Amino acid sequence: MKTIGEVAAELGIEAHVLRHWEDVGALTVRRDGNGYRIYDDDAVEQARTVLKLRRVGLSLPEVTAAMAPKKSTAQAVVRAKIAELEGEVVQRQEAITFLQHTVECRHRYLDDCPDCATFVREA
Repeated sequence: MKTIGEVAAELGIEAHVLRHWEDVGALTVRRDGNGYRIYDDDAVEQARTVLKLRRVGLSLPEVTAAMAPKKSTAQAVVRAKIAELEGEVVQRQEAITFLQHTVECRHRYLDDCPDCATFVREA
């Protein structure tokens, strides 16, 4: 059994983050007879999972849904996040392509370049 402070230190986060996760339903933690949170191995593993899902971009409501007991519910949330991230990758790649062109462009001003104008119209 671990205290909230021990778990927070182990995960590299603040204790208030663990309390918040519990408040919003993303984390379930037992309490001892005095009302103190006690983290068994399952609770620590659940906290690790929440942390990992947060670090890959899921919001707390998405984390809660992704950890739902019903696998199809969890999969739907994860699939939606994958689609969102793939869209962001496409946008970032388009930004890189545009910026690379501007670096290599022979025109002094972007307004003078037909290729830059094409990039701008695509946005």
